[in-house]
Amino acid sequence: MRCLVVRFPSKVTTYKESTISKFPVVLSYLEKSDMAPGELYKKVKNKVTDVREYMEILDCLYTLNKIELREEMLHYVG
Repeated sequence: MRCLVVRFPSKVTTYKESTISKFPVVLSYLEKSDMAPGELYKKVKNKVTDVREYMEILDCLYTLNKIELREEMLHYVG
């Protein structure tokens, strides 16, 4: 089991540095079309710090029912 370390905006962490600021970046690609996780990472890797942060973003969006995994493809739910 892996531990989520989501960076929330605070006095120390700016909104731009926070994990939730990256949600719209990921969702904007998935709104256009379904993508495999690897394909999506290639498109957003210059916007996220590393793979760990990318996985945290996907975990959060999945938990919030914004995305789902269908046949190994990420799908935007809305």
